[in-house]
Amino acid sequence: MTGLRPGQIVWSAMMSPARAVKPGYVVTYPNREKRSSRLTRTAVAVVLAASALLMLFVTIAGWSKLAGLEPLNILWCVVYLVMAVYVMRWARELLPIAVGLAALMFVFTMIAETAAAGITWTDRNEPDYAPVHTLFGGDGLSPSTLSALTIVIAITQLALIAAAVYGLSQAWNIEYEVPAAEATGAVTA
Repeated sequence: MTGLRPGQIVWSAMMSPARAVKPGYVVTYPNREKRSSRLTRTAVAVVLAASALLMLFVTIAGWSKLAGLEPLNILWCVVYLVMAVYVMRWARELLPIAVGLAALMFVFTMIAETAAAGITWTDRNEPDYAPVHTLFGGDGLSPSTLSALTIVIAITQLALIAAAVYGLSQAWNIEYEVPAAEATGAVTA
């Protein structure tokens, strides 16, 4: 592939084997070469990973008080981490799923913090409530700390929604089949 600049992204090797490219042509994704697209992709992946780690931390530290949702929380964390890996591989089709899951988790955190379902974490500071225990049986975090972490999870979900929606607007999936000699015009913005 002559005429390519160092660092220019050419994805012909990653195409589906069923797709035929004319001899002497390569497939380029110009929107993936933009600095803003690379930053957005990284931001989405980092927020997904941070959300997963925060949720896992709250799940382990508040294990005794999660009312049977522990497997769902762990599954949610695994899904977020897998999505982060695929978003780093430019899987734009996962962005709407990330928005939906983040919106759902945001609703769950708001319900947990506003006592819409009964008791909040901060209500558990009263002496009538049993202490929180971790997954491993030790003392868990205080209800106030778990409440603060739940609010942080809500904020990360809003950040995830914003980053994923912005990523959707960047059209990472646009591709062009261009002659290899002309594939030097990378866009940086």
